[in-house]
Amino acid sequence: MEATMQQTKRVTVVLDIRPMLLASEKAVVEAVLGRRPGVERVEANPVSQTATVTYDAAKTSLPDLRRWVEECGLHCTGQSVPEHICDPLMEPDPSDGHGHHQAAAIDTQAPPAQPDHHLRDMAAWSAAGHAGHAAPTGQEMRSPHEVMGHGGHGGMSMAAMVADMRNRFLVAAIFSVPILLWSPIGREVLGFEVAAPFGLRDDVWSLLLSLPVIFYSCWIFFAGAVRALRARTLDMMVLVAVAVGAGWGYSVAVTLSGGGEVFYEAASVLAAFVLLGHWFEMRARGGANDAIRSLLDLAPPRALVLRDGEPVEVATAEVGVGDLLLVRPGAKIATDGVVTDGDSEVDESVVTGESLPVHKQPGSPVIGATINKNGTLRVRATKVGADTALAQIVKLVQQAQNSKAPGQRLADRAAFWLVLVALVGGGLTFAVWALASDRPLTDALLFAITVVVITCPDALGLATPTAIMVGTGLGAQRGILFKHAIALETAARIDTVVMDKTGTLTKGEPEVTDVVTADGVAETELLRLVAAVERESEHPLAEAIVRRAQQAGVDSVAADGFENLPGHGALATVEGRRVAVGNRRLMDREGINLGSLAARRERLASGGRTVVMAAADGRPLGLFAIADAPRETSGAAIQALHQADIQVVMLTGDNGATAERIAAELGIDQVLAEVLPGDKAAKVAELQQTQRKVAMVGDGVNDAPALAQADLGIAIGAGTDVAIETADVVLMRSDPLDVPTALQIGRGTLRKMRQNLGWAIGYNAVALPIAAGVFEPAFGLVLRPEIAALSMSGSSLIVAVNALALKRLRLPEAPPPAEPPRPATGRTLPAAEATP
Repeated sequence: MEATMQQTKRVTVVLDIRPMLLASEKAVVEAVLGRRPGVERVEANPVSQTATVTYDAAKTSLPDLRRWVEECGLHCTGQSVPEHICDPLMEPDPSDGHGHHQAAAIDTQAPPAQPDHHLRDMAAWSAAGHAGHAAPTGQEMRSPHEVMGHGGHGGMSMAAMVADMRNRFLVAAIFSVPILLWSPIGREVLGFEVAAPFGLRDDVWSLLLSLPVIFYSCWIFFAGAVRALRARTLDMMVLVAVAVGAGWGYSVAVTLSGGGEVFYEAASVLAAFVLLGHWFEMRARGGANDAIRSLLDLAPPRALVLRDGEPVEVATAEVGVGDLLLVRPGAKIATDGVVTDGDSEVDESVVTGESLPVHKQPGSPVIGATINKNGTLRVRATKVGADTALAQIVKLVQQAQNSKAPGQRLADRAAFWLVLVALVGGGLTFAVWALASDRPLTDALLFAITVVVITCPDALGLATPTAIMVGTGLGAQRGILFKHAIALETAARIDTVVMDKTGTLTKGEPEVTDVVTADGVAETELLRLVAAVERESEHPLAEAIVRRAQQAGVDSVAADGFENLPGHGALATVEGRRVAVGNRRLMDREGINLGSLAARRERLASGGRTVVMAAADGRPLGLFAIADAPRETSGAAIQALHQADIQVVMLTGDNGATAERIAAELGIDQVLAEVLPGDKAAKVAELQQTQRKVAMVGDGVNDAPALAQADLGIAIGAGTDVAIETADVVLMRSDPLDVPTALQIGRGTLRKMRQNLGWAIGYNAVALPIAAGVFEPAFGLVLRPEIAALSMSGSSLIVAVNALALKRLRLPEAPPPAEPPRPATGRTLPAAEATP
């Protein structure tokens, strides 16, 4: 019982934390929060400026997390939620000036052990502990822009951070030019002869010019280094601060002591190149967040709330549970709710991926950020803020983007040691050149600074997060939600896909596939007579025949004297004729001789179809073959999987004939039919024992064990809550073609991760000995700190741009229809042609 209670108090939130200017700064967030009581897991992402934190609500709370982040010098606005939506767990900014929050003002009660995860109303992944939370009474809520981190310098947006980095670079670049001109390089190499102004020595003038570079442009590096050291970790900020600070500090000491050889130009140009590289890098990784940004912008900023019967426009953040919203044609629905009045079509494609508008009437659930098309609706708000479907989808994608692949965990550990190697290597380099050679002390210092600069692990820190950001964002744009980075890696290694038949490969509802007419009977006559009888029935097969008649556009006629015969079919009088519709037992009872239709009936039945027979006045009219028809894109999905060298297995509890018919129609490699629900997981395990990497695709409760057993579980979005909760990937559009798309995205992402890690590791392995001057005695190959800074920044930029190239990944597309759609989906065959 105690273990259950502990489990129910676990809460996962995605915090907005800024500014993580450099990739390695995520180590500060993870180190600071990871050591706090009650915090179980922290995964920070500098690309999205967020961190996923899992904590025990009995030991800590969101205000505590915010306070700890702010104590280490960063800014936390609370949860990262869609623009214009209020965070129900958010606290007001501290008023005492010390970053302390009143933890008692927030409800941290344990969430239910089994939260509702129903995807059909898109409230899947409802955040544990969020239900029922409201802003503290009597406390002023921050604006939506402040919620999103737009309120102050510490919480600046990514665009503002890019602009700030640009401004710091421009200041460094502008002042580096005169510093370079009045340096020994300017005098001796460039031939610059103008004397320093005001009668100052060149080094004193350069010192004055360097002050804006050091105390404005480079201040972010010194502040970041202090944050890292206070967090007892090492990152790139430490390296840049040491490199720039050592060069500048040495020069200041020489200047104040009466003059000598200085290199203010090395420190300032080094700073300019580092800032230039990170300006471009931040612009590139800002593009990696396009998918999340587009999701965040879906929510409408304003809503019409009915107050005393009159519509009042309010900010969406002010809408509360129970408010009655007025949604006019063309307007976005502000938040999740239930229709209380009105009829309309709602475009839900922005959230669910469903291309066709969905009809809404009183009692229908609606999803926030979807678009009302034609009628006026009154909607009662049921979920607001971070509890809405949109916010939960954003949270799921953010958690996937923040999660770490196994390769990234190794890279993060390597980055820490690489910083340590850089610092130790820089010290050893200085010592060797200063003690073991007759070179000037300044040369030894330049070699040491170059080693420190070029070994920065920023490229290593960006290698996989940027690729994961782009990969999960690419999936989200297609309605494919990866729950974590490991799912992306696993998707890349799948060689066998096991697909459930009903509801996954097929539509899960009966459909007329063949119509066979007796000699001398027209199709319209057959459909008119039979549909008149079947309209009186509630049987699913009857509904399929009525839909077929409607598609064909036949006239609707009335039936009299309808008689339902359980286990046989139905009888009625239509246009003065006694019409019988049902199975073989009904035909035998009515004394109907099928004649040439009998052989065709046997062939259709042996092919796994259910055959409905029709007769009028003792004479056969025709046959209807009914089956669970494949989805429109199932064939294209199987073809795309085969092109990727992936074997497809169909797993079903249906009889062998039906399974073989679907398999033959779609080109499936292997069929496992008549499998009991409890045996599905065992069948998946058998495939895994043959050294296959298996993905299971399903939608039902009985698929959940198999989804859990498989290396990768993929749930169809229209399926059950249990299947969705168990799976690693959710296909929101319920489209089989998204299965090869998900696997293709996984392969592309893993390829980019490997390329980036290979580049980052290879770059450091080659650059370090060159920077240390190992090849200088034999080949004269040396690097100045400025060139090392440009090379290091260029490496980070290459990694970011390479990850962004994943956006051009070619994904499977649904083939265009070979011919314009016909009025009916079934085939109509005359009896003569139907007879073998």
